[in-house]
Amino acid sequence: MRKKKFRNILVVLGGASGERAVSLESGRACVRALKKKGYKVKTFDPKFKNFNLINKKIDAIFNALHGKDGEDGVAQSYFEYLKVPYTHSGVISSSNAMNKLISKKIFLKNYIRTPKYFSLKKDNFNISFIINSLKKKNIHFPVIIKPVNEGSSLGVELCNNKGGLVKLINKLLKNYDELMIEEYIGGQEIQVAVINGKALGAIELVPKRLFYDYKAKYTKAAKTKHIMPARLSSGQYKKVLRIAKQTHKLFKCRGVTRADFKFYKNNFYLLEINTQPGMTSLSLVPEIASYKGITFENLVEKILLDASINR
Repeated sequence: MRKKKFRNILVVLGGASGERAVSLESGRACVRALKKKGYKVKTFDPKFKNFNLINKKIDAIFNALHGKDGEDGVAQSYFEYLKVPYTHSGVISSSNAMNKLISKKIFLKNYIRTPKYFSLKKDNFNISFIINSLKKKNIHFPVIIKPVNEGSSLGVELCNNKGGLVKLINKLLKNYDELMIEEYIGGQEIQVAVINGKALGAIELVPKRLFYDYKAKYTKAAKTKHIMPARLSSGQYKKVLRIAKQTHKLFKCRGVTRADFKFYKNNFYLLEINTQPGMTSLSLVPEIASYKGITFENLVEKILLDASINR
């Protein structure tokens, strides 16, 4: 039997973000997979214990956290401090990818097409600022409103008019300090999985809801139609894989990432790159991997074997 690179694994899951439920589901699925592969596995939930209490005697950490403090560089900074190898991207990569404004700047600097946008802070919110920003950026309704630092489409709203925009902004600013207003791009929802620097494949999503929001992602009753591989020409398919791989490299990501696109009028618009994609029964990365002949257990092990420090 081949000697394993790591033996004693700690799966970090749960946490206190708005994505706790999804993280618990992802983490438990990864625990089962690792046990099937013969690893000794324990779990750690930072909602109940501080990261400093992680036992340094473990061989590696499998990071199954989502959202705030899990995929924004906070957890990763603790793992680095503990000097324990961990999965997925490092501190800076995670922080940059989680912050939608920083991500946009990186996209544009590297000539990657992305929807037009502007940001809005709680302390400078007024109607004239919004109207002037829409005109200046040449953004027309409908628009998407989203928190700058949030995942799984939490807090994301679609708005069709000025009156609704003010109402929704007021609602969101009760929970968030900064928002991004982004032009709505129609067309196909395309998402690409990249694992250890290799683009695996592109899947197309056809939501039953207005757009691919939190309920469309995680509620079975509102389950989105998945089409694998995405309905693109050979050239288009290769292009979107190339952009996703390029973005993974630009952000200096490790392990697995998922890049979210809209394909409209023969152009790909990159919405974001996710450094901690879901690993639930409805998640896209495992589905893409399965299509490529990679079982869930082997996918989880691939991610684990890339674990390191100084990421």
